Amino acid sequence: MQSQDLKLVTIITEALLEQELVRDLNRLGVPGYTIVDARGRGHRGVRESGWEHGSNIRVEIVCDTLLADKICAHMKDTYYENYAMIIFMTEVQALRPGKFRGTDA
Repeated sequence: MQSQDLKLVTIITEALLEQELVRDLNRLGVPGYTIVDARGRGHRGVRESGWEHGSNIRVEIVCDTLLADKICAHMKDTYYENYAMIIFMTEVQALRPGKFRGTDA
């Protein structure tokens, strides 16, 4: 089975940033992403997803290393100082590598 080594960038942040993040991701050239509601507990306490201003979202992007680094740098420079946000990057293998090259292999 053919696979491709890629990065998974995961951003967990305040839901009120969703529209801005989508615009940023489009400007950065991100071809696709997944956004879901998120809740949990961290150093700022428990975050519920009951209403937009108190909830979190989880944004996931599978891409190459160059784009992953670009996304992380932009998010850190733009949002870290004023918003609750964490970002982590992991290595993944895409089993449909064409999905990340603009073709559906």
